[in-house]
Amino acid sequence: MGLKIIVVGAGIGGLTAALALRQAGHSVEIFEKSKFAKEVGAALGLTPNGSRVLATLGFSFERARAREITSWDIVDGVSLRLAKSMDFTGLSKQFGFSAYAVHRVDFHTELLRLAQQPGISGEEAVALHLSSAVVDCDPVEGWIQLADGTKHYADLIVGADGVHSVLRPLVTGSGDAPHSTGLSAFRFLVPTSTMCNDPALQDLMEWKTTGAATLADPQDALPQRHMMWYDCQDGEIQNFVGITASRDIPMGSDGIPDFNTAMLEDFHAYHPDLKHVIKIAGNVTCWPLSIHDPLTSWTKGKVVLVGDAAHPMLPFGGQGSNQAIEDAGALGYLFTAVDDVFKVSARLKMFEEVRINRASIIQTLSTQRAGKEKDVEEALKQYYAPGAKIPGSFPERNYDAFSHNVLQAAADVLATSKLEQEAPDSASTEAYILPQMTRDYLSNQMMSQAA
Repeated sequence: MGLKIIVVGAGIGGLTAALALRQAGHSVEIFEKSKFAKEVGAALGLTPNGSRVLATLGFSFERARAREITSWDIVDGVSLRLAKSMDFTGLSKQFGFSAYAVHRVDFHTELLRLAQQPGISGEEAVALHLSSAVVDCDPVEGWIQLADGTKHYADLIVGADGVHSVLRPLVTGSGDAPHSTGLSAFRFLVPTSTMCNDPALQDLMEWKTTGAATLADPQDALPQRHMMWYDCQDGEIQNFVGITASRDIPMGSDGIPDFNTAMLEDFHAYHPDLKHVIKIAGNVTCWPLSIHDPLTSWTKGKVVLVGDAAHPMLPFGGQGSNQAIEDAGALGYLFTAVDDVFKVSARLKMFEEVRINRASIIQTLSTQRAGKEKDVEEALKQYYAPGAKIPGSFPERNYDAFSHNVLQAAADVLATSKLEQEAPDSASTEAYILPQMTRDYLSNQMMSQAA
């Protein structure tokens, strides 16, 4: 008999955590505030460290239409001259898994498919509650409260409710919200066929490799400004992201914000072919980028934060989703076959030991685009042992990220930890007994009313 677990949020982090914990032998239900619980937006990158965890959950890269990334090119966005290229074709041999680009909707759909069917070993499907916004939570008693006033109890509550998490301040005891970086991300998708059939883009499409490209102006006064370009959905869609300073968006003649014009103004120095792509894009959006300083703790009582709720990141380096997946992998491993509620506190401490330093390193690096790793070297030192190698270049940063095996890290901590040999104190004992007594009371009340 496993634990009763509640996951708050049905995004990538929430669904992956639910799958990992369901596979670990627990009864899992998700409470999602939206009506459809569907990811929107553009594409994202899956790197070996994240793919390793997904593979253990039965994730189908084929169903998700994942596109292998064969290289990562650093390009002068003005001249289109190649500055540096990192060959990714050997990642599978080196790390066990390749790097992929996948559309968020395809990724989310595959996770949802897995959650709504029995697990690999016959575990029951994850219960998904839509239109169920969580407005309050008691980490000690172990309950969440929905907008309709109902309370739901659990032995473990996973806060996967994103960058504007409701659960974060209840865990940290601070009302500090993510702060603006002063940067925004333009995003759009263009069908590959549209670009191939455009005479003005034939040279550009012949130039483009099947890898990911970071395009930047070496003379730009704003060093963070750059574009990312890679394809997804089996190569049928081209994905573009443009990072630039936040600004007012001009209104078009139809009264709708003209994101195309704004992006063209911000990337006016770039190659004419790239500007032509922006002109013909029909679905340009713009999202402000926020970040939170690394947290020193992600847990309180029976609540643990994961994904953007614990470590919101900027898109530089493409590790945001991969770190949420690593969180899920660590939770699943550490809670495998745990059916004693008194072990929850110790396992959550182990989870923090596995994850906080690792995620804080990636979170700190996420503030810098490729080639700017040295700018955060001092900030990174607090997370490394004295004398340890600190990544100071983009290849080193990738190796540091890709080579990490979070499942092995969890196994190592579990093997060496003495936390579970410590007797629970009276406060923690009360924290676990009280919710069970409350649930028994409510159950008896319902039976009496029915009679």
